[in-house]
Amino acid sequence: MAQVNLRKIVKDYDDVPAVRGIDLDIADKEFVVLVGPSGCGKTTTLRMIAGLEDITDGEILIGGDLVNDVPPKDRDIAMVFQNYALYPHMTVHENMSFGLRLKKVPKDEIQRRVKAVAGILGIGELLERKPKQLSGGQRQRVAMGRAIVRNPKVFLFDEPLSNLDAKLRVHMRTEIKKVHQKVRTTTVYVTHDQVEAMTLADRVVVMNAGLIEQVGTPHELYHSPATIFVAGFIGSPAMNMMRCGLEESAGALRLRLHGDISLPVPAERVARYRSHVGKANLLLGLRPEHLTETRAQTLPGQAPFDVTVEVTEPLGMETLVFFSLNGGEVCARTNPSANLQPGKRAPLLADLRYMHLIDEASGRVL
Repeated sequence: MAQVNLRKIVKDYDDVPAVRGIDLDIADKEFVVLVGPSGCGKTTTLRMIAGLEDITDGEILIGGDLVNDVPPKDRDIAMVFQNYALYPHMTVHENMSFGLRLKKVPKDEIQRRVKAVAGILGIGELLERKPKQLSGGQRQRVAMGRAIVRNPKVFLFDEPLSNLDAKLRVHMRTEIKKVHQKVRTTTVYVTHDQVEAMTLADRVVVMNAGLIEQVGTPHELYHSPATIFVAGFIGSPAMNMMRCGLEESAGALRLRLHGDISLPVPAERVARYRSHVGKANLLLGLRPEHLTETRAQTLPGQAPFDVTVEVTEPLGMETLVFFSLNGGEVCARTNPSANLQPGKRAPLLADLRYMHLIDEASGRVL
């Protein structure tokens, strides 16, 4: 078993806290992605798992064994770095087999492993080339291959795609996912790109200011964020946050967004939100795809309202429409056939079945 367990992990640089007492359990063969903005502590956490950073307090277990004082070379992990760190004077074969040769693995076993992994990664014909003769994507595959041939307990990836262009990043995301499906090894992957996190992970760990904000599947984080930070960080374009008031009338609740915009709260949410009627600092969270052009038929939980369009962004299969509400910018995803024009009034539809009511003061989703 190669589960990874973090227990109350703390990392301070002098008096500056980088990681502030996090707990995390990563199951055997699971692909977990640590995601968050720069400075949130995700890379520091990865480096502590690898043994490249000493921990200030807490415990790290790999495969059930405490590794706080175990040197990196004895932790049975393999790390793929942001810059690949290939030896320029060695061939691809020599780079991939380097760790095995240090461990004095028999030559025929090295040959078998390198050939097998090169086949998985599609770099069999590159084994005699040197890194300078490879493209960025090919170098990335070699760095992955060097890790895979060692057959470690845990793979660690530190923003491995950040040096690639946008198109190649998308391609390599798919390749990494394919490799994990073939080589079912526990994997911890760090990125600042939430799209990368959502497409790769079994579970995503959202970090902020040295703390874990939420852990969950991509579906859970997208549809059931626990905090305003997660709601705003996950998803592109980001979730709209609109100041609102919660009003009650004849047992029903309404969201007052603006003087003349009032939307009904779906009946199934009334009991959940009733205790928050009249509270200050409430926000309505609604993703752009849940603000659309009006439809011929309105379903329960959907409510029409009118706005003045300020900017449109045609993207081919959809058009993003931007407007202002209570001094904040709001984005709607519309069908290009709706042909909404800047400067003109437009009828939109809010699908409140997917709404989130947020307490701005605490940052919690209610």
